[in-house]
Amino acid sequence: MANLIGAVPISRAMDVAKSGKGTIYLPDPANNPLLLKGIGTDFTGPDFQPGYSIYLPSINGEAHKLDIAQIHGPDMISLKTAPVHSDAIFQLTGSKSLTSESLPGYQGSKYKVAPHIDQTDVYNAVFQRLESGGCIGIFPEGGSHDRTSLLPLKAGIAIMALGSLARGTPVTIVPVGMNYFSAHKFRSRAVIEFGDAITIPASLVQDFQAGKKRDAVGNVMSQISEALASVTVSAPDYDTLMLIHIARHLYLNGMSHHCSNAKPSLASTTELNRRLLKGYNNYSHTPEMMLLTKNLKAYRASLRKFQLTDRQLLATTSNHTHFPLVFLLPKLLYRLLKLVILSILTLPGLLLFSPVFLLTSYISRRKTAQALAESSVKVRGFDVMATWKILISGGLAPLFYTFYAVVAVALNTHNHAYGFLPAGTQTWAIVLSTYAILPSITYAALIFGEQGMDLLKSLYPLVLSVSPRSASMLKELRVERQRLVLQVQETVNRFGADLFPDCDEVEKWRLRGPRSMYAYVSPLSDDQDLENLDEFV
Repeated sequence: MANLIGAVPISRAMDVAKSGKGTIYLPDPANNPLLLKGIGTDFTGPDFQPGYSIYLPSINGEAHKLDIAQIHGPDMISLKTAPVHSDAIFQLTGSKSLTSESLPGYQGSKYKVAPHIDQTDVYNAVFQRLESGGCIGIFPEGGSHDRTSLLPLKAGIAIMALGSLARGTPVTIVPVGMNYFSAHKFRSRAVIEFGDAITIPASLVQDFQAGKKRDAVGNVMSQISEALASVTVSAPDYDTLMLIHIARHLYLNGMSHHCSNAKPSLASTTELNRRLLKGYNNYSHTPEMMLLTKNLKAYRASLRKFQLTDRQLLATTSNHTHFPLVFLLPKLLYRLLKLVILSILTLPGLLLFSPVFLLTSYISRRKTAQALAESSVKVRGFDVMATWKILISGGLAPLFYTFYAVVAVALNTHNHAYGFLPAGTQTWAIVLSTYAILPSITYAALIFGEQGMDLLKSLYPLVLSVSPRSASMLKELRVERQRLVLQVQETVNRFGADLFPDCDEVEKWRLRGPRSMYAYVSPLSDDQDLENLDEFV
């Protein structure tokens, strides 16, 4: 498949890394941080050579690398550079600083060793492709992951660009951002954004040719990193990303009061996520942002208590607050009936292809667990899960279609499938019909199943709404949400103009009047006050 799409083959050291024997540590980090000692090791074996790399176990999704400079014996190595990250220092010394000695009796850390891989052939293949007028698609992070931020970019992309320019081939770099929405689920959505093209200055090419390769590559990498940041949404951690998503929902809910077509496109949603995240990163130290963050976390905790999402909470809203059971029970019964009908429509595809569904789920989860154990950059392994779901279902589905076609032909030869098929039915007609009908049944099962799952998720908020015990608590949570809508909009409008001059809401804010308008909304305001205020927001 790689050859069919014209891929340039490449090998990574991490893909061939092997677990090393024994443990390693720094015996004298204060005086000689380049000296690495082993316990129960054999550094003179074939797996160790100068130029090879040693990888420490991952901490918080990151594995630190040590490059071998010289081998002195079975238990002694000199490193090219001393470890600088506190996690790597702790793994090799038992303390957080190189200025102190290793802890007495410290047994060191486990490790993996990987050979040095010569990528000369890869670079030559890239140069030839670009010289012939082709283009190269590169994933500069060096691998797939499901983190909320970009991995450190590999220098290969800058070396390829500068090397091509040095050979007289004009090169332009176009940053592309892929933003996924539940990428591990079938029929999930994604946004692909193209940023402004990057043209490398001639001065950097001259530096590259003059031997100042490190400086030239570093400058190009900075440009690429900045360009990729403009087309991706990178959060420092998962919790921050979830807060940004909630803030976006609240902000768009406030926007719905201004325009009837409030549902944004995927591209607009991604851009809003990016802007909110940039605002958070720039103003997280301000009192307003700290208060908003605290309130958003409290709101998210309240949603977790009810096992609801923000969208589901909106579904519990009812204009009939005095008699919710009378007005919401028919809606609940209607959705239950619709769910039963969709379940019946999904049943044929579910029965026919349940082995595919079960095997896909089992194997993808097992592969995900295996990848998480071996990877230093994956968080939940959703990228691996998505890949294996596609591979397994794409391979098994045609096999099952063929199996059912063979069964249909066999039944036709045996008394025309017990009379269900007309006499004289040709084998080719049965095969073609099977391959036409079964994919349609599969697709219908996916569509009806998705609609059924959406209905199933909507039942829980309705049940909470008709329950007298939870209805009052949900009412308080909705009031809290409405206050947050105002607070999010106020914060966005206060800081938005400083970062984004094209912020439409800033102009609307100026037209609405003084900011003191929000001062009239106190924590003790009731629903009616907040609803009246919506007319002005």
